[in-house]
Amino acid sequence: MKNSDLQARFNAIRSNKIFELFVVSIIIFSALVIGAKTYNLPPYLQSTINVLDVGITLFFLIEIFVRFFGEENKKNFFKSGWNLFDTLIVIISLIPVSDTEMALVGRLIRIFRVLRMISIIPELRLLLNSLLKALPQLGYVMLLMFIIFYIYAAVGSTFFLNINPELWGNISISMLTLFRVMTFEDWTDVMYETMAVYPLSWAYYLSFIFFTTFAFLNMIIGIVVNVLEEERQKERREEEALENAGQPTLEDIQQELVEIKQLLKKQSGQ
Repeated sequence: MKNSDLQARFNAIRSNKIFELFVVSIIIFSALVIGAKTYNLPPYLQSTINVLDVGITLFFLIEIFVRFFGEENKKNFFKSGWNLFDTLIVIISLIPVSDTEMALVGRLIRIFRVLRMISIIPELRLLLNSLLKALPQLGYVMLLMFIIFYIYAAVGSTFFLNINPELWGNISISMLTLFRVMTFEDWTDVMYETMAVYPLSWAYYLSFIFFTTFAFLNMIIGIVVNVLEEERQKERREEEALENAGQPTLEDIQQELVEIKQLLKKQSGQ
């Protein structure tokens, strides 16, 4: 069998939707196996889970080989960060560390195998890539949010220290208290406690909630959604470019018409 035929078969396997669904199901099953290891199980069940773990690792190794040999240009396989991540996770999972000091590291690596679902499902890759590309814009929003947190924490520590030192003892503890307020975790208890001494302190909490929960968090969501839409449009343009590849453009058609006219003029002149 020629290498091109073998590569075409591997490419057909890895592009098959049934194969992709089967890989996703194995990843989910792997997550369940990892979760089962956290329970106190009888020895025979523990041995069965260990055998299943080895089988899952071997399957992932075969799946990596299928994806690698299905790539027309083998160098392109290693240009993808997701392929490198998957390969690294599988290779490290093959190292026997159960009876060594690296057993904890081995378990952690097996936990990260669940992240392989992101590399398999395109929609998850799109979400993660959008989030990563939104980080520069999110950084400025987070910086502004930190400034608001710092100012309100300093004010709260100044006025409410004598009311409850456990919540307003210093600026770092005050920031943790404000995070509790922002997430609405029993924040009214904190507010009513200070209102007993400062009746107008409700304005402090409501203004803080408005700036953080309502304003900044909505800004973060808006930025992520905007970047996500841009990534989707970029993918659509790339797909359209691939579909239109090889088809004549308007400029090509106009150039051909000009050449045909010149040819007809030459023939009529003769």
